Amino acid sequence: MLILGIVLFALGITISIALHEAGHMWTARALGMKVRRYYIGFGPKIFSFQRGETEYGLKAIPAGGFCDIAGMTMHDELAPDEVDRAMYKQKTWKRLVVMSGGIAMNFVLGLVLVVVLAVGWGLPNLNQPPETQLGPTSCVSDQQSDGTLAECDGVGPAEAGGLREGDLVTAVGGVPVETWPEFQAQTRTHDGPVDYTVERGGETLTVTVVPQEVQRLIKNADGTVTTATVGAIGVVPDYYAPTQYNVLSAVPASVAFTGDLMVESVKGLAQLPSKVGDLWTAVTGGERAQDTPISVVGASVIGGQAAEQGLWEMFILLLISLNFFLGIFNLLPLLPLDGGHMAVTIYEKIRNSLRIRRGQPAGGPVDYMKLMPLTYVVIVIGGAFMLLTLTADIINPIKIF
Repeated sequence: MLILGIVLFALGITISIALHEAGHMWTARALGMKVRRYYIGFGPKIFSFQRGETEYGLKAIPAGGFCDIAGMTMHDELAPDEVDRAMYKQKTWKRLVVMSGGIAMNFVLGLVLVVVLAVGWGLPNLNQPPETQLGPTSCVSDQQSDGTLAECDGVGPAEAGGLREGDLVTAVGGVPVETWPEFQAQTRTHDGPVDYTVERGGETLTVTVVPQEVQRLIKNADGTVTTATVGAIGVVPDYYAPTQYNVLSAVPASVAFTGDLMVESVKGLAQLPSKVGDLWTAVTGGERAQDTPISVVGASVIGGQAAEQGLWEMFILLLISLNFFLGIFNLLPLLPLDGGHMAVTIYEKIRNSLRIRRGQPAGGPVDYMKLMPLTYVVIVIGGAFMLLTLTADIINPIKIF
Protein backbone atom coordinates (compact mmCIF):
# COMPACT_ATOMS: atom_id res chain seq x y z
CA MET A 1 0.00 0.00 0.00
CA LEU A 2 2.96 2.32 0.63
CA ILE A 3 4.18 2.06 -2.97
CA LEU A 4 0.64 2.57 -4.27
CA GLY A 5 0.24 5.63 -2.05
CA ILE A 6 3.53 7.09 -3.30
CA VAL A 7 2.48 6.49 -6.90
CA LEU A 8 -0.93 8.07 -6.28
CA PHE A 9 0.61 11.14 -4.68
CA ALA A 10 3.14 11.48 -7.50
CA LEU A 11 0.20 11.24 -9.90
CA GLY A 12 -1.54 14.01 -7.95
CA ILE A 13 1.55 16.20 -8.32
CA THR A 14 1.69 15.45 -12.04
CA ILE A 15 -1.99 16.40 -12.43
CA SER A 16 -1.35 19.65 -10.53
CA ILE A 17 1.51 20.50 -12.87
CA ALA A 18 -0.51 19.48 -15.93
CA LEU A 19 -3.40 21.74 -14.90
CA HIS A 20 -0.99 24.61 -14.19
CA GLU A 21 0.37 24.43 -17.72
CA ALA A 22 -3.13 23.87 -19.10
CA GLY A 23 -4.17 27.14 -17.45
CA HIS A 24 -1.58 28.94 -19.57
CA MET A 25 -2.59 27.03 -22.69
CA TRP A 26 -6.35 27.53 -22.38
CA THR A 27 -6.13 31.27 -21.66
CA ALA A 28 -3.62 31.80 -24.49
CA ARG A 29 -5.90 30.07 -26.98
CA ALA A 30 -8.96 31.92 -25.74
CA LEU A 31 -7.18 35.23 -26.30
CA GLY A 32 -6.03 34.41 -29.84
CA MET A 33 -2.43 33.33 -29.22
CA LYS A 34 -0.80 30.25 -30.70
CA VAL A 35 0.25 27.40 -28.43
CA ARG A 36 2.96 25.42 -30.20
CA ARG A 37 3.69 22.73 -27.60
CA TYR A 38 2.19 21.46 -24.35
CA TYR A 39 4.43 18.98 -22.50
CA ILE A 40 4.37 17.36 -19.09
CA GLY A 41 7.79 16.50 -17.64
CA PHE A 42 11.37 17.14 -18.71
CA GLY A 43 14.16 15.09 -20.22
CA PRO A 44 13.79 12.46 -22.95
CA LYS A 45 10.47 12.40 -24.79
CA ILE A 46 8.29 9.35 -24.21
CA PHE A 47 5.63 10.18 -26.78
CA SER A 48 3.92 13.09 -28.51
CA PHE A 49 1.09 13.75 -30.93
CA GLN A 50 -0.19 16.67 -32.95
CA ARG A 51 -3.70 18.01 -32.61
CA GLY A 52 -4.55 21.18 -34.44
CA GLU A 53 -1.67 23.63 -34.19
CA THR A 54 -0.43 22.24 -30.84
CA GLU A 55 1.97 19.35 -30.17
CA TYR A 56 1.15 17.45 -26.98
CA GLY A 57 3.66 15.20 -25.25
CA LEU A 58 5.01 13.47 -22.16
CA LYS A 59 8.65 13.40 -21.07
CA ALA A 60 10.47 10.98 -18.81
CA ILE A 61 10.92 13.12 -15.68
CA PRO A 62 7.48 14.15 -14.31
CA ALA A 63 8.90 17.01 -12.23
CA GLY A 64 7.47 19.90 -14.19
CA GLY A 65 6.17 20.85 -17.59
CA PHE A 66 5.97 23.67 -20.09
CA CYS A 67 3.61 25.41 -22.45
CA ASP A 68 5.32 26.93 -25.51
CA ILE A 69 3.36 30.00 -26.63
CA ALA A 70 4.54 31.65 -29.83
CA GLY A 71 6.37 34.93 -29.23
CA MET A 72 6.69 34.80 -25.46
CA THR A 73 9.63 37.21 -25.85
CA MET A 74 10.95 39.39 -28.67
CA HIS A 75 13.80 36.90 -29.18
CA ASP A 76 11.44 34.09 -30.16
CA GLU A 77 11.67 33.12 -33.85
CA LEU A 78 8.23 33.41 -35.43
CA ALA A 79 6.66 31.66 -38.37
CA PRO A 80 4.71 33.90 -40.80
CA ASP A 81 1.38 32.87 -39.27
CA GLU A 82 2.66 33.69 -35.76
CA VAL A 83 3.80 37.28 -36.24
CA ASP A 84 0.49 38.95 -35.43
CA ARG A 85 -0.33 36.40 -32.72
CA ALA A 86 2.96 36.71 -30.86
CA MET A 87 2.39 36.94 -27.13
CA TYR A 88 4.75 39.88 -26.54
CA LYS A 89 2.73 41.96 -29.03
CA GLN A 90 -0.58 41.46 -27.23
CA LYS A 91 -2.25 43.93 -24.91
CA THR A 92 -1.02 44.02 -21.33
CA TRP A 93 -4.19 42.59 -19.80
CA LYS A 94 -4.13 39.62 -22.19
CA ARG A 95 -0.54 38.79 -21.34
CA LEU A 96 -1.25 39.05 -17.63
CA VAL A 97 -4.27 36.76 -17.94
CA VAL A 98 -2.19 34.12 -19.74
CA MET A 99 0.69 34.36 -17.27
CA SER A 100 -1.62 34.10 -14.29
CA GLY A 101 -3.69 31.29 -15.86
CA GLY A 102 -1.48 28.55 -14.44
CA ILE A 103 -1.43 30.09 -10.97
CA ALA A 104 -5.21 30.40 -11.04
CA MET A 105 -5.54 26.70 -11.90
CA ASN A 106 -3.48 25.75 -8.85
CA PHE A 107 -5.70 27.88 -6.62
CA VAL A 108 -8.88 26.49 -8.19
CA LEU A 109 -7.68 22.89 -7.83
CA GLY A 110 -6.67 23.58 -4.24
CA LEU A 111 -10.10 25.03 -3.44
CA VAL A 112 -11.89 22.05 -5.03
CA LEU A 113 -9.81 19.68 -2.90
CA VAL A 114 -10.60 21.74 0.20
CA VAL A 115 -14.34 21.28 -0.48
CA VAL A 116 -13.77 17.53 -0.90
CA LEU A 117 -11.88 17.48 2.40
CA ALA A 118 -14.59 19.49 4.16
CA VAL A 119 -17.37 17.16 3.08
CA GLY A 120 -15.48 13.87 3.31
CA TRP A 121 -13.37 14.23 6.45
CA GLY A 122 -13.73 17.74 7.81
CA LEU A 123 -11.49 20.80 7.82
CA PRO A 124 -8.67 20.83 10.38
CA ASN A 125 -8.16 23.78 12.70
CA LEU A 126 -4.99 25.51 11.54
CA ASN A 127 -4.64 27.24 14.91
CA GLN A 128 -3.72 24.17 16.93
CA PRO A 129 -2.71 24.51 20.60
CA PRO A 130 0.98 24.51 21.61
CA GLU A 131 2.63 21.10 21.29
CA THR A 132 3.03 20.61 25.03
CA GLN A 133 -0.54 21.55 25.96
CA LEU A 134 -2.10 18.48 27.53
CA GLY A 135 -5.12 16.62 26.24
CA PRO A 136 -7.06 13.83 27.98
CA THR A 137 -5.33 11.75 30.64
CA SER A 138 -5.52 7.97 30.94
CA CYS A 139 -4.03 4.92 32.59
CA VAL A 140 -0.71 3.59 31.29
CA SER A 141 0.26 0.13 30.02
CA ASP A 142 3.02 -1.69 28.15
CA GLN A 143 3.41 -1.39 24.40
CA GLN A 144 2.97 -4.71 22.61
CA SER A 145 5.07 -6.09 19.77
CA ASP A 146 2.56 -4.88 17.15
CA GLY A 147 2.86 -1.31 18.42
CA THR A 148 -0.50 -1.17 20.21
CA LEU A 149 -0.92 -0.58 23.94
CA ALA A 150 -2.21 -3.30 26.24
CA GLU A 151 -5.55 -2.71 27.91
CA CYS A 152 -5.59 -0.97 31.27
CA ASP A 153 -7.98 0.73 33.66
CA GLY A 154 -7.97 3.13 36.55
CA VAL A 155 -6.34 6.50 37.06
CA GLY A 156 -2.97 7.21 35.43
CA PRO A 157 -0.01 9.00 37.03
CA ALA A 158 -0.77 12.34 35.33
CA GLU A 159 -4.29 12.55 36.70
CA ALA A 160 -3.25 11.18 40.10
CA GLY A 161 -0.51 13.79 40.35
CA GLY A 162 -2.83 16.68 39.50
CA LEU A 163 -2.14 17.42 35.84
CA ARG A 164 -5.26 18.55 33.98
CA GLU A 165 -6.39 18.65 30.38
CA GLY A 166 -5.47 22.06 28.98
CA ASP A 167 -2.32 22.51 31.10
CA LEU A 168 0.60 23.92 29.12
CA VAL A 169 3.78 22.16 30.22
CA THR A 170 6.84 24.40 29.99
CA ALA A 171 9.39 22.25 31.85
CA VAL A 172 9.88 18.66 33.03
CA GLY A 173 12.22 18.17 35.95
CA GLY A 174 13.48 21.70 35.47
CA VAL A 175 14.33 21.11 31.80
CA PRO A 176 12.42 23.44 29.42
CA VAL A 177 10.29 21.66 26.80
CA GLU A 178 8.65 23.18 23.72
CA THR A 179 7.80 20.13 21.61
CA TRP A 180 6.00 16.88 22.36
CA PRO A 181 9.08 14.73 21.59
CA GLU A 182 11.02 16.81 24.14
CA PHE A 183 8.21 16.28 26.66
CA GLN A 184 8.28 12.51 26.03
CA ALA A 185 12.06 12.28 26.18
CA GLN A 186 12.25 14.04 29.55
CA THR A 187 9.35 12.06 31.00
CA ARG A 188 10.82 8.71 29.95
CA THR A 189 14.08 9.30 31.84
CA HIS A 190 12.36 9.46 35.25
CA ASP A 191 11.25 6.59 37.47
CA GLY A 192 10.64 8.65 40.61
CA PRO A 193 8.78 11.88 41.44
CA VAL A 194 9.34 14.64 38.90
CA ASP A 195 8.12 18.23 38.87
CA TYR A 196 6.10 19.45 35.87
CA THR A 197 6.01 23.22 35.42
CA VAL A 198 2.67 24.17 33.86
CA GLU A 199 0.71 27.27 32.94
CA ARG A 200 -2.93 27.06 34.01
CA GLY A 201 -5.44 29.88 34.01
CA GLY A 202 -2.75 32.55 33.78
CA GLU A 203 -0.74 31.08 36.66
CA THR A 204 2.51 29.11 36.71
CA LEU A 205 2.24 25.99 38.85
CA THR A 206 4.46 23.07 39.79
CA VAL A 207 2.80 19.67 39.77
CA THR A 208 4.67 16.60 41.05
CA VAL A 209 3.97 13.34 39.22
CA VAL A 210 5.41 9.87 39.70
CA PRO A 211 5.89 8.21 36.26
CA GLN A 212 5.04 4.54 35.96
CA GLU A 213 7.60 2.20 34.43
CA VAL A 214 6.35 0.60 31.21
CA GLN A 215 7.72 -1.20 28.17
CA ARG A 216 8.02 0.81 24.96
CA LEU A 217 9.29 0.00 21.48
CA ILE A 218 12.27 2.24 20.69
CA LYS A 219 13.63 2.76 17.17
CA ASN A 220 17.42 2.96 17.19
CA ALA A 221 19.61 5.07 14.95
CA ASP A 222 20.45 2.03 12.79
CA GLY A 223 16.76 1.36 12.14
CA THR A 224 16.41 -1.59 14.51
CA VAL A 225 13.62 -1.69 17.09
CA THR A 226 14.21 -2.75 20.68
CA THR A 227 12.13 -2.83 23.86
CA ALA A 228 13.09 -0.48 26.70
CA THR A 229 11.76 0.30 30.15
CA VAL A 230 10.79 3.96 30.36
CA GLY A 231 8.63 6.26 32.45
CA ALA A 232 5.11 7.18 31.32
CA ILE A 233 2.38 9.26 32.92
CA GLY A 234 -0.66 8.62 30.68
CA VAL A 235 -1.36 11.79 28.74
CA VAL A 236 -1.59 12.87 25.10
CA PRO A 237 -1.16 16.31 23.49
CA ASP A 238 -4.21 18.50 23.07
CA TYR A 239 -5.75 18.58 19.61
CA TYR A 240 -8.59 20.50 17.98
CA ALA A 241 -10.56 17.98 15.93
CA PRO A 242 -11.60 18.72 12.32
CA THR A 243 -15.07 20.14 11.62
CA GLN A 244 -17.13 18.30 9.01
CA TYR A 245 -19.62 20.09 6.72
CA ASN A 246 -22.41 19.24 4.34
CA VAL A 247 -22.21 20.21 0.67
CA LEU A 248 -23.85 23.62 1.14
CA SER A 249 -22.02 24.73 4.28
CA ALA A 250 -18.72 23.40 2.91
CA VAL A 251 -18.41 26.18 0.31
CA PRO A 252 -18.14 29.23 2.62
CA ALA A 253 -16.13 27.22 5.15
CA SER A 254 -13.74 26.12 2.39
CA VAL A 255 -13.25 29.68 1.17
CA ALA A 256 -12.40 30.81 4.71
CA PHE A 257 -10.07 27.84 5.22
CA THR A 258 -8.40 28.55 1.88
CA GLY A 259 -7.70 32.11 2.97
CA ASP A 260 -6.13 30.92 6.22
CA LEU A 261 -4.07 28.26 4.45
CA MET A 262 -2.80 30.76 1.88
CA VAL A 263 -1.67 33.05 4.70
CA GLU A 264 0.21 30.13 6.23
CA SER A 265 1.70 29.32 2.81
CA VAL A 266 2.97 32.90 2.45
CA LYS A 267 4.52 32.69 5.93
CA GLY A 268 6.15 29.39 4.99
CA LEU A 269 7.54 30.88 1.78
CA ALA A 270 8.97 33.85 3.70
CA GLN A 271 10.71 31.47 6.10
CA LEU A 272 12.42 29.38 3.39
CA PRO A 273 15.78 31.23 3.53
CA SER A 274 15.97 30.73 7.29
CA LYS A 275 15.50 26.97 6.85
CA VAL A 276 18.73 26.45 4.91
CA GLY A 277 20.68 25.98 8.14
CA ASP A 278 18.17 23.43 9.44
CA LEU A 279 18.34 21.49 6.18
CA TRP A 280 22.13 21.48 6.27
CA THR A 281 22.01 20.21 9.86
CA ALA A 282 19.72 17.38 8.75
CA VAL A 283 22.01 16.48 5.83
CA THR A 284 25.14 16.45 8.00
CA GLY A 285 23.70 14.09 10.61
CA GLY A 286 21.69 16.34 12.91
CA GLU A 287 18.03 15.98 13.83
CA ARG A 288 15.56 16.76 11.03
CA ALA A 289 13.09 19.38 12.22
CA GLN A 290 9.44 18.75 11.37
CA ASP A 291 9.00 22.24 9.90
CA THR A 292 11.82 22.04 7.37
CA PRO A 293 10.88 22.18 3.66
CA ILE A 294 10.38 18.95 1.73
CA SER A 295 10.98 18.10 -1.90
CA VAL A 296 8.54 16.47 -4.30
CA VAL A 297 10.13 13.15 -3.35
CA GLY A 298 9.69 13.81 0.37
CA ALA A 299 6.08 14.90 -0.12
CA SER A 300 5.36 11.78 -2.17
CA VAL A 301 6.80 9.52 0.53
CA ILE A 302 4.78 11.21 3.27
CA GLY A 303 1.69 11.03 1.06
CA GLY A 304 2.36 7.33 0.52
CA GLN A 305 2.72 6.77 4.26
CA ALA A 306 -0.54 8.62 4.89
CA ALA A 307 -2.30 6.37 2.35
CA GLU A 308 -0.72 3.30 3.95
CA GLN A 309 -2.14 4.38 7.33
CA GLY A 310 -5.55 5.06 5.78
CA LEU A 311 -5.20 8.79 6.52
CA TRP A 312 -6.61 10.02 3.23
CA GLU A 313 -7.46 13.38 4.79
CA MET A 314 -3.72 13.98 5.33
CA PHE A 315 -3.05 12.79 1.77
CA ILE A 316 -5.52 15.35 0.37
CA LEU A 317 -4.31 18.11 2.69
CA LEU A 318 -0.76 17.60 1.42
CA LEU A 319 -1.96 17.99 -2.18
CA ILE A 320 -3.91 21.11 -1.20
CA SER A 321 -0.85 22.64 0.47
CA LEU A 322 1.29 21.76 -2.54
CA ASN A 323 -1.04 23.52 -4.98
CA PHE A 324 -1.36 26.67 -2.88
CA PHE A 325 2.38 26.82 -2.33
CA LEU A 326 3.05 26.27 -6.05
CA GLY A 327 0.63 29.06 -6.94
CA ILE A 328 2.05 31.52 -4.41
CA PHE A 329 5.65 30.63 -5.27
CA ASN A 330 4.98 31.36 -8.96
CA LEU A 331 3.73 34.83 -8.01
CA LEU A 332 7.24 35.86 -6.92
CA PRO A 333 8.45 38.64 -9.27
CA LEU A 334 11.52 36.68 -10.30
CA LEU A 335 12.39 35.22 -13.68
CA PRO A 336 11.87 32.53 -14.89
CA LEU A 337 8.75 32.27 -12.68
CA ASP A 338 5.35 33.42 -13.94
CA GLY A 339 5.54 36.31 -11.50
CA GLY A 340 8.76 37.47 -13.12
CA HIS A 341 7.13 37.62 -16.57
CA MET A 342 4.17 39.44 -15.05
CA ALA A 343 6.53 41.99 -13.44
CA VAL A 344 8.19 42.64 -16.80
CA THR A 345 4.79 43.13 -18.46
CA ILE A 346 3.64 45.55 -15.77
CA TYR A 347 6.93 47.45 -16.03
CA GLU A 348 6.43 47.85 -19.79
CA LYS A 349 2.90 49.18 -19.23
CA ILE A 350 3.99 51.74 -16.62
CA ARG A 351 7.01 52.80 -18.67
CA ASN A 352 4.94 53.29 -21.82
CA SER A 353 2.26 55.23 -19.96
CA LEU A 354 4.89 57.63 -18.62
CA ARG A 355 6.48 58.01 -22.06
CA ILE A 356 3.14 58.76 -23.70
CA ARG A 357 2.38 61.41 -21.05
CA ARG A 358 5.67 63.10 -21.92
CA GLY A 359 4.75 63.04 -25.62
CA GLN A 360 7.16 60.23 -26.45
CA PRO A 361 6.36 57.04 -28.37
CA ALA A 362 5.91 53.80 -26.48
CA GLY A 363 9.12 51.88 -25.87
CA GLY A 364 9.88 48.49 -27.34
CA PRO A 365 9.60 45.16 -25.54
CA VAL A 366 12.00 44.54 -22.67
CA ASP A 367 15.16 42.79 -23.83
CA TYR A 368 15.11 39.52 -21.90
CA MET A 369 18.75 38.88 -22.81
CA LYS A 370 19.75 41.72 -20.47
CA LEU A 371 17.84 39.98 -17.67
CA MET A 372 19.51 36.60 -18.21
CA PRO A 373 22.28 37.08 -15.61
CA LEU A 374 19.66 37.68 -12.90
CA THR A 375 17.61 34.77 -14.21
CA TYR A 376 20.63 32.47 -13.97
CA VAL A 377 21.23 33.57 -10.38
CA VAL A 378 17.63 32.67 -9.47
CA ILE A 379 17.95 29.30 -11.25
CA VAL A 380 21.23 28.45 -9.51
CA ILE A 381 20.00 29.44 -6.04
CA GLY A 382 16.67 27.70 -6.55
CA GLY A 383 18.35 24.59 -7.93
CA ALA A 384 20.79 24.43 -5.02
CA PHE A 385 17.94 24.75 -2.51
CA MET A 386 15.96 22.00 -4.25
CA LEU A 387 19.03 19.74 -4.29
CA LEU A 388 19.63 20.37 -0.58
CA THR A 389 16.00 19.59 0.22
CA LEU A 390 16.05 16.43 -1.90
CA THR A 391 19.27 15.27 -0.22
CA ALA A 392 17.74 15.82 3.22
CA ASP A 393 14.65 13.83 2.20
CA ILE A 394 16.83 10.92 1.12
CA ILE A 395 19.41 10.94 3.93
CA ASN A 396 17.29 12.14 6.84
CA PRO A 397 13.57 12.20 5.92
CA ILE A 398 10.90 13.78 8.08
CA LYS A 399 9.24 11.10 10.21
CA ILE A 400 5.51 11.73 10.59
CA PHE A 401 4.49 8.23 11.69
